[in-house]
Amino acid sequence: MFGVYFGKYLQDKGILTEEQLTDILEENKSARVKMGLLAVEQGYMTEVQADEVNMLQTMQDRRFGDIAVDKGYLTNSQVEELLKKQGDAYLLFVQSLIERDVMDLDQIQKELNAYKKAERLTALDLDAIKSADIDKIVQVFMKEPVIPPIVKDFIALAARNLIRFVDNNLRIDKVESVSSYEANYIASQNLEGDYNLFTGFAGDGQGIKVIGEAYAKEEFDTVDEDVLDACCEFLNCNNGIFATKLSNEDVDIDMLPPEMYLQTTTVSSDGNVFRIPFTVQGKAVDLVVCVETKWSIR
Repeated sequence: MFGVYFGKYLQDKGILTEEQLTDILEENKSARVKMGLLAVEQGYMTEVQADEVNMLQTMQDRRFGDIAVDKGYLTNSQVEELLKKQGDAYLLFVQSLIERDVMDLDQIQKELNAYKKAERLTALDLDAIKSADIDKIVQVFMKEPVIPPIVKDFIALAARNLIRFVDNNLRIDKVESVSSYEANYIASQNLEGDYNLFTGFAGDGQGIKVIGEAYAKEEFDTVDEDVLDACCEFLNCNNGIFATKLSNEDVDIDMLPPEMYLQTTTVSSDGNVFRIPFTVQGKAVDLVVCVETKWSIR
């Protein structure tokens, strides 16, 4: 994931073309092997066991290795071994830049320093982005003190599920708090109980279409009700995992039926509307969240 952030910076500076960045990111995908496949190739797990863990991941917000250890399919030492074999995202991207004669090591370090300064990142922030750990990366972009912990948890979960089911080269940008938000398309769902939340994916429709196609495993010609419905299904799955997690913490919460809006719609709140910009498969989509406020949709 490091390449998604640093690569976009290099593209904006004209050092990389869009085509070069796309090629590098695609190349790096195949260089990082999924743990399930690694475990099977190493003889630690059977294909049936790997498929079982993959299926459990669709119902639980947990890592492959953690589930496999609990099931007794892997040991902690085997998980650590496999993680090392998956490849380092930062080094993979750097290697691609050097091998393509785009930049040498000194130039890369110079641009890294410039990127860090331009984005106002700390050394820890940059290390988080280099780590390819989505939980660490998300924290870099959620530093506003007005963001409640429950919203941070929800954003992190949504990011993990977008990576699992839609695009492992997902990019998240800085979370913004606004009083109102307008979009042409919104796939939404309300949660009620000990917490009240409005959640939705919104935008010009193209990012929503990507989510819908990836989750439904079906191509759509245009952004229509079928696309919004498929995106709502993804949101419902994400919110189901979220509600289960809260229930395990003795928090009571119910999910209302998803709702979709196919015309210009405004979400307003007497508190904060949190807008979380994502880029999935090159298309922009916003995650919109309101919590514990009176919101209206028109």
